[in-house]
Amino acid sequence: MPAWNLLIKPASSACNLDCKYCFYRDVAASRETPFRGMMTEKTLELLVREAFRDACHFCGFNFQGGEPTVIGLPFYRRLIELQKQFNPSGIEVQNAIQTNGFCIDEEWAAFLGENGFLVGLSLDGPAEIHNQNRVDQNGKGSWNRVMKAARLLKQYRVPVNILSVVTGQSVRKAESIYRFLRGEGFSHLQFIPCLDPFGEEGAAEYSLTAEQYGEFLVRIFDLWRRDFLAGNFISVRHIDNWLAVLMGGEPEACAQRGHCQVQLVVEGDGSVYPCDFYCLDRWKLGQLGETGLCEMHNSLLAQEFLEPSARLPDRCRECPYFVLCRNGCRRERAEIGEGALVNIYCESYRYFFSRRLRELEEAAAICRRLRNFRKRGGI
Repeated sequence: MPAWNLLIKPASSACNLDCKYCFYRDVAASRETPFRGMMTEKTLELLVREAFRDACHFCGFNFQGGEPTVIGLPFYRRLIELQKQFNPSGIEVQNAIQTNGFCIDEEWAAFLGENGFLVGLSLDGPAEIHNQNRVDQNGKGSWNRVMKAARLLKQYRVPVNILSVVTGQSVRKAESIYRFLRGEGFSHLQFIPCLDPFGEEGAAEYSLTAEQYGEFLVRIFDLWRRDFLAGNFISVRHIDNWLAVLMGGEPEACAQRGHCQVQLVVEGDGSVYPCDFYCLDRWKLGQLGETGLCEMHNSLLAQEFLEPSARLPDRCRECPYFVLCRNGCRRERAEIGEGALVNIYCESYRYFFSRRLRELEEAAAICRRLRNFRKRGGI
């Protein structure tokens, strides 16, 4: 039996913000029924019961959106009750929520802290950067509300990971973004390149070019390395994953593994899909209450979804940096002349590795020595 790490969209595509670069709004608009409804208590109970029935030693419940807090706090209180009810064998549980912070008040923060939630908070940087794209329904920036949420989460000792979207507007402000986040006390950072809507690549004000992203990767790495060499380890997810590979391990980030995994994304109506980026009618694996999670995970449609991501273009086979890049996420791949799918940020990674691979390897060597020292009981 598997260790489940489920992605759950209890509010479907509903959101209390109107972020200009929202990828899930584009995904939802591509479906016959864009909004799949708020998750009912019956569907939640089905999900929790089936998850624990099939899970082995671990079960992760990761709530996303849209905006998962708009369904209300009672939904999550019921979640905790159901997890206790349907987990008599004491399987390890991890609850996480990715939020824009808009709904987080003292009651929310206290609940998240008391129940051990990991919170991913969407924050693009200082106000002038964040408010360019992360706006409410009236076009007003959300930065003040997000920072209020951040302070409350800190007050209630809730672990927070920051998710920052890199755009063509913010890409040259890497130092300002990094120093702001560090100055606010955040030590777990994730920078993701913005995604253009399907078929509209490069057309938006926020669109990001490969050249811009490559320069951003170099700048962020240099800032991270300065902290690292000074003894201040800041977790930057893509750097962490590259270090893991150089130390003989495997990346934990799906986008850096080089091939898709069946993630099991549960929409508000209980429909299930293989990937957050592909919650499309074409890839619906089944419905909670009609098809079991294991059956959906192992279905022919799920295997069909995985197959394209395993194909490698010749340029990847011949690339000296392939072991680290692995052609990236399938959603970030585009067809080139010979029909192969190549990562649209291929040149970004080539730019970065050609300039900073030696320093990255040096950092991995230091991490390896520290790991071995600790194994010998040095710390």
